[in-house]
Amino acid sequence: MKKYFLEYIAFLDAALADENTDFARLMKIHKEKTRYFQHERFVHLFVMILFALCTVAAFFIIVITEKMIIMPLMILFLVLLIPYISHYYFLENNTQKLYKYYDRICEKLEAKDL
Repeated sequence: MKKYFLEYIAFLDAALADENTDFARLMKIHKEKTRYFQHERFVHLFVMILFALCTVAAFFIIVITEKMIIMPLMILFLVLLIPYISHYYFLENNTQKLYKYYDRICEKLEAKDL
C-alpha cells in the first residue's frame, strides 16, 4: 500500500508540473483515488482498534485471573498492534496530503478557466 500511495503522489506531482495536463480528468481520477485511500484508512482504523481492544482484554484477563498462559497471546497482539499503528499513521497523514493536492488541482482548474 505504501508503494502504491507513493507512486500516486509521484504521478500527481508530475501531472501538476505539466501544463498540458487535462486537469478536469485529473480531478476525476484524484477524487476516485482519494475515496479509495479514505476507505483503506477507515478499514485500518477498525483493525487497529480491534487489535488494541484485544491487547487490553488479554492484559485484563491476565491481571484478573492471574493466568500467565495468556501472556504470549497478549504479546502477540501487542507485536501486531505496533505495525498497525505505524501503517495507520502513514495512511492518515498521507490521506490528508491528498486534500492539499485537491486544492492545487482546483487552483489549476480555476487558472485555466480564466
